[in-house]
Amino acid sequence: MKNKVKAKIKRIFENERSRKKFIFISVVSLTFLWLFWGIPLPTKLSSKQFPVSTKLFDRNGKLIYEIYTEEKRTPIKLEDIPEHVKQATISIEDKDFYKHYGFSPIGMTRAAMNIVFKRKLQGGSTLTQQLVKNALLTPQRTVRRKIREFVLSMVVEAIYSKDQILEMYFNQIPYGSTAYGIEAAAELYFGKSVKDLTLAEGALLAGITQAPTRYSPFGARPELAKGRQETVLRRMVEDKYITSEEADRVKEEEIVFAEPETTKAPHFALWVKEQLAEEYGDAMVERGGLRVTTTLDLELQEFAEATVATEVAKLKNYDVGNGAVLVTRPKTGEILAMVGSKDYFAEDEDGKVNIIFSKRQPGSSIKPLNYALALRDERITLASVIADVPTCFSVVGQPLYCPRNYDGEFHGAVQARFALGNSYNLPAVKVLSLNGLENFVELAEQMGITTFTDPSDYGLSLTLGGGEVMPYDMAVAFGVFANQGIKQPLISILKVTDWKGKVLEEIDLEDVELSGERVLEHGVTFLISHILHDNNARSAAFGEGSYLNVRGHPEVSAKTGTTNDRRDNWTIGYTEHALVVSWVGNNDNSPMSGAVSGVSGASPIWNRIIREALNKAEEGFYNEKDEGHAWPLQPDGVVGGTICWTTGANPTGSEEDPGCPTRFEYFLEGTIPE
Repeated sequence: MKNKVKAKIKRIFENERSRKKFIFISVVSLTFLWLFWGIPLPTKLSSKQFPVSTKLFDRNGKLIYEIYTEEKRTPIKLEDIPEHVKQATISIEDKDFYKHYGFSPIGMTRAAMNIVFKRKLQGGSTLTQQLVKNALLTPQRTVRRKIREFVLSMVVEAIYSKDQILEMYFNQIPYGSTAYGIEAAAELYFGKSVKDLTLAEGALLAGITQAPTRYSPFGARPELAKGRQETVLRRMVEDKYITSEEADRVKEEEIVFAEPETTKAPHFALWVKEQLAEEYGDAMVERGGLRVTTTLDLELQEFAEATVATEVAKLKNYDVGNGAVLVTRPKTGEILAMVGSKDYFAEDEDGKVNIIFSKRQPGSSIKPLNYALALRDERITLASVIADVPTCFSVVGQPLYCPRNYDGEFHGAVQARFALGNSYNLPAVKVLSLNGLENFVELAEQMGITTFTDPSDYGLSLTLGGGEVMPYDMAVAFGVFANQGIKQPLISILKVTDWKGKVLEEIDLEDVELSGERVLEHGVTFLISHILHDNNARSAAFGEGSYLNVRGHPEVSAKTGTTNDRRDNWTIGYTEHALVVSWVGNNDNSPMSGAVSGVSGASPIWNRIIREALNKAEEGFYNEKDEGHAWPLQPDGVVGGTICWTTGANPTGSEEDPGCPTRFEYFLEGTIPE
């Protein structure tokens, strides 16, 4: 018998056609097994799930925020969901839901085109596919998962009716925060049952499901939820569920949200949650039991929150409604504190908006980047004399530009050190004219400013804050000065594990430290930092005892910025141990009163917080090596020389009788005046 079997097998492999047939069947079988081995049964769609909360901790293990779902799922029957809520969801997510068999041929074709030609794995997801992906599969973007999703969707369509599928979708899909299912979402966001939702509320919920963390009105960017709601209403008009007039009326309706649970460091926690969702998916973040160690120092965070709230309250009579602060450790980019508003729950200024990621005009705080470019390219030295006199500038295609100084005065011949230190406007504009707008925009982008785009969109006022920036980006850019020319990206997460302790990701701070890209030479950043910590260089404008002097920390470099119309007021300062960006203003961009200036407003906030951060840093709280003051130290490539106090030129007389009042100045090697 065995011999007969062996002979039969031998005959099969001797025949070429049989061999090919065997190989083909084997490949198909193995591929089938690879694709579908262990595939979950569609009957599991209604099985009970046991979520585990995700916890965010500060750098010292203190709990900041807990993301849980245990009691945030309430089943609801389809018949109890208002028609306008069903219509809103179908319009925005799957307008052909009642016509297809689990997949959209158009969507699948578009996804295939993206995979083949753009090498980007993208879904063409129907409601059925979304249900399968969230309830049976994982958010992992692989071809294998997409094929499984496609097959399971067709099986689900064969087993269940359309109404059953829609009901399961409404009960199992994530709606952001801790809400799984639309009933839990209605309770979380509006404090009511789904059966009581208005069209405005239903349209907002329908818009969340595409990216729950991103579009949640309780997330890091609540304004995106409103924009998404308007998109849903537009789709409902296109699908003839409502009229244009109804859509316009609903857009104007005021939505009253339920009060969300209080959290520690809310702007930071929600931003970290958004990052985790992008990496691990919403379901994993909100049900997978992640344990996340962040860079935050909760003690410093709470000090910063109290400082912002207290100081902004003092400025109420000066029409200041809001404030924000970002604290980093420049060498590693660790975010130590993030205060996105005076109060996350403030209603007068919409405290949920995180100013750290809002575009605001920087005023004069952008000037150091302009001067750094001119020093780098040796267009000026710190002794160069710049005429601070009435001047108008002509730029092709733009109206004549005649800037004025903040104090309304002109100061004659001013050397670059004092022009930047006192933040005079005319010299800064002349320096930008020397640099060229294209070169300045290019360097700003290299240093971390992501909001400057086409140089042709700007004029010479860019150096006075004529272009919008985010406080987050300014922390990166000023970090280049603190890091002696290295741009270090900011980080917020140190370690992620699952609830059983398995490490999913972890950062080694020693490897991260100063690992970024060099964008300026150390000599250039030393010169800028030296000006910004030189109280003598700024005393003419700011006085001898301004808030830019930090008690116990004379080594700090600092720059202020106030827009001409007083809509934004900044102070940014640093050493290599800590960097603080502070801002005050109003969310609606309304102006503050004239009492807010470079020596008031943001600077008292900045002064208190950087002093606290440096006191902790110098005690080795963040790194044992960070001991003592971190002065800007003279590097190789920088030399000192004696120059005339009045002209900036090299004295012509002898050492005993130089022929002019003199002072000491630093220069890049080879640039001392002859």
